[in-house]
Amino acid sequence: MESMEKTNPEGVQGAGDTEKTCCCRKKLRPEKEYRDLLNRLSRIEGQIRGLKGMVERDAYCIDILNQASAASSALSSFCKVLLSSHIRTCVTEDVREGNDEKVDELVKTLQKMMR
Repeated sequence: MESMEKTNPEGVQGAGDTEKTCCCRKKLRPEKEYRDLLNRLSRIEGQIRGLKGMVERDAYCIDILNQASAASSALSSFCKVLLSSHIRTCVTEDVREGNDEKVDELVKTLQKMMR
């Protein structure tokens, strides 16, 4: 597949001033968004490790379920933040450029998420 060259706008994380993509779709995120997403995932990862530890320590079922519910809520919140950003940036920009395929992609993704 032909490679595409993208410029890296000021304040956006990524390697170098240009980034070449080959067959993979990528998105350069503003540094604040990038850090926020990684921080959320790190907290979720910690919650999952905590769940594993609770099972290993034979914790009471309800305590494990409460922790699992908190981890599930945190992951759901992560998805909402990412989805909101995707709609405001990727989808909006592509629709403005006449690429309505992003709307179809979004609808399919939402249908999967709502199962």
